[in-house]
Order: sequence, then C-alpha cells, then structure tokens
Amino acid sequence: MAEPSVSAGASSSPADLSPVRRALISVHDKEGIAEFAKALAENGVRLVSTGGTAAHLKEAGVPVALVEEITGFPEILGGRVKTLHPRVFGGVLADDSRDDHARDMKQESIEAFDLVVVNLYPFEKTVAAGKARGEVIEMIDVGGPAMIRAAAKNHKRVAVIVDPADYASVLQEVRTSGGTSLATRERLAARAFSRTAAYDAAIAGYFAAAAREPYGFPENLVFAFDRVGALRYGENPHQRAALYAFRSAPPDSLVHFQMLQGKELSFNNLLDLDSAVALARDFEGPAAVIVKHNNPCGVGVGETLSEAFGRAFACDPLAAFGGIIAIRGPVDGAVASLVLQHFVEVVAADEFSEEALAFFAKKPNIRLLRLPVSRHPAPGLDWKRIEGGLLLQDSDSEPDQSASWKLASQRKPTAVERAACELAWRVARRVKSNAIVIANARQTIGIGAGQMSRVDACRLAVTKPVLPIVNCGAASDAFFPFRDGVDILAEAGVTAIVAPGGSIRDQEIVAAADERGLAFLVAPRRHFRH
Repeated sequence: MAEPSVSAGASSSPADLSPVRRALISVHDKEGIAEFAKALAENGVRLVSTGGTAAHLKEAGVPVALVEEITGFPEILGGRVKTLHPRVFGGVLADDSRDDHARDMKQESIEAFDLVVVNLYPFEKTVAAGKARGEVIEMIDVGGPAMIRAAAKNHKRVAVIVDPADYASVLQEVRTSGGTSLATRERLAARAFSRTAAYDAAIAGYFAAAAREPYGFPENLVFAFDRVGALRYGENPHQRAALYAFRSAPPDSLVHFQMLQGKELSFNNLLDLDSAVALARDFEGPAAVIVKHNNPCGVGVGETLSEAFGRAFACDPLAAFGGIIAIRGPVDGAVASLVLQHFVEVVAADEFSEEALAFFAKKPNIRLLRLPVSRHPAPGLDWKRIEGGLLLQDSDSEPDQSASWKLASQRKPTAVERAACELAWRVARRVKSNAIVIANARQTIGIGAGQMSRVDACRLAVTKPVLPIVNCGAASDAFFPFRDGVDILAEAGVTAIVAPGGSIRDQEIVAAADERGLAFLVAPRRHFRH
C-alpha cells in the first residue's frame, strides 16, 4: 500500500496537523541526531542549533544555522547562556491562534519553531559515577529544561523530542504528512514533562542527601521512576500491574535483570524474587534460597552450589514446589540438572553456563534471570506505601556481627551450634514476623513465618521439618515474651537459641533455657519484617 503524500496546507490534511518547517536542535546525547537532522533537512525542514550540536551536524554535512545567528547574541559564560533569548523562546511559545502573539512576532522579527529536539546534560550519570560536587553542579542543565517545558506547554503547535527513541516515529510522520499530529504532540509532551520532572527529582534528591536534616531524612521526598513494562497481572488476575525502575537505580540492581528464557514475570514473581535475592546476598560463599509467598522455605550453603541447592530443597520439598530460586554464584550443568528434577517457577543466578542453558531450554517455561546475586548492595532507604502517604526508613541491610552476641545462659554453645544459630539468624531477618527459624550449620530445617504470636511461630517451625532436628540452633527475629516458645523449641530437639533481649521476662526466658540445658545468646538487634 502506497504511503500518502500530504502537504502541510492540503485540504486532506487532518485538522490537528501541525506542519514542521523549522526545528531547534540542542542535544548532549548525539546518538542518531545527525541521521535524524539530515532526514529532516531532506524533507524541507530548516534547522537551527547550538554550538556543540551544530558543529556535529555540520561535520556530518547537515545544513544548519547557529542560534547566535538568529539571536544576534553569542554564547557566553562557557555555554551556560546560549538559548535564553526572546527569539528562541518566542519562537517556541508563540500561539498562532492569538493576534497579540502574531503582532509581537512580526514586530520583533521572531520566526516560529515547530519542532524542538533537546536532551539534557547527564546529571544522573555524573552523580552515579561519583564525580566531585563541582562537576555535578556543572551538569545541572538550565536552558534545556526551559526549552523542553516551553515546547511541551505549547504542544498545540510544537512537537518536542527528549528521547532519541522517538526520532523514527516523528520522522515517519513528517515524511508522510509534512507535520505532526496532535496525538503525537500530546504523547511527546507527556514524555517531556516526565523527563524534566525526573531530572528535577534527581537534582532535588542530590541536594537533599547532601543536606544535614535534623531527622536524617529530607524535608521533601521526590522520586522518579521509568516504566520497564506491563506485567501479566497484579497479585490477582483481576488486578492490572506494571514494573517501574527507580531512575537512579544502579545498573546492577535487581530491576535491571536479564531475562534469558521463559514466559514473562508476574507481580508476585518479582516480589518473591526480591526476597530471595536479598537473602542470598546475605551469604559469602555458595548459597541457594527458595522462596514461596515472600518467605524463604529453604536455604542451604555448601562447598559447591550443588550441595547448597540440595540442602535448600531438602528443607521443605512440599513448600519448594513452584518456588522462586536465587543462587549465589554461577550455575553449571550439574546444578541445572538438580534444579530440573523439581518444578520451579524462576531461577536467578549470577551466571549460567552454556551447558546449564541447554538443560533449561528443555523446559522453556522456567524463567531464567541473570543478575548479580553475589553483589552486596550499599545501605539505602526502604519505603512502604500507606493510604495517602509513604513510610520511609533505613533499609535493614547492614550485616550483623555475631561477635556482638552476649551469652546469657549457663551453657556455652558448641562451635556447631553457634554456626547453626548464625545461619538461622541470617535467614530470620528475611522472614515475615513473627519469625522463628531452625537450622543446622548448613541448611534451614524448619521455618515459622508470619504468625500473630511467637509461640505459634515456634509450633510451626518444629512441625515443618522433614529432616532431623540434631545439632540445631534456632533464631527469633525479636524477643520471647514468654517461656512457652523456648519450651517448644527445646522439646523438639533445638539445643541453642539466639534472640534479641528486651522482654520484661528476659530473666524467666533465660532461666527456662538453663532448665532445659540450652545455650541462649542475646543479639543486640531485632529484625521485624512486616
């Protein structure tokens, strides 16, 4: 089917078509700009540009006029002032339906711009690269956001491009119709305002982080996110859902995972994956974590990943059915063959060997994700939404030092018992409160998660195990309010416990441990996870 050829003034043109006769181009990211500008020029669009961009276009053989030729005023202050002039902004902001605008334009010899192409100084990248404050400040664009906002405001007539990804679609419209449709201009305006909002949010966040607030948190909180894509559905099939990436998230963050195979991820998959990866990162060597419904149901460590996964799965094979798995390290064929003996939804790891990928390809519905599970993220902020607002806190990601634990009981734990308590303690901080975790030195044995009372969490933890409770320690994410929990753990075979202090019955709790012959360690922190 032949493409229609419609001139800007033809009677067959849509009523909302805005001809593109003159374009203003000023970009920091020059990817694809020479090709785009050349194509515009070939379609009769006259180009005006700023210093660096103009030089780039001229080098590519694109005809372009300099901004100073239009304004009669040179760039000054090292390029800080170049577009801030009435002949630039008047050309962008002019409303051709208003007589007073037309009068002013004629009187001041201002010619309209129909297309504005601007992308901004890389402020976010400069901050992420850890550059000095002076260099960061220099990357705060002034004229660019002003031009973008002016063009987006006047989208009734002017199209604005802030992302090279839009070059092709706009060029297609210009080629076929001689201009841009209102729908396109509205879409581009929305993207433009989102870009300047995100840019300002990044700047505000930078200064807020540098300011010394009395409460340790900024007075105003501004976040910027980019939609990664739609999800199949939310927590339930009747709920719509999408994934967004925090604009300043490091490139090795979980949200930037690489999908190697499998159907698209769901809302719940991503929530579980976040929990699984966070826990796997708490370990130093080979480790495997299996999560169901946002709680770990099996955790194992070993000399090899095969050992670690085998131990994680053995903790609770029933709960592990259809689980989300995070593996700390590279998955080889041996690990892949073990995983494929079971039904799993998602496997995330630092890397997959060619042999492992070949094994997994036999079950294409399993989602394989490459992401840096072994990375230790820097402490940051954590937030939870409530109706009409947001709760903000420091993330509970700083590693605990077991050397800070205090012995409260008469009996000291053996080396094996202490190692078991350390593993149980690492897991407990990632389990929904109230949480009780039973483990040996190499794997979890029983997990009691999300119970309304701590004694119920203890009962659940001791009834879940399919492995013997021998040489096992238990960890509680907060203090024991009564001795009944200690009694239940002791009767099941647990011989050492670690828990925070703070109960008015702490002495009674320790006395119960002594009565049962348990070693009881007191940790200085609790780890509620709501």
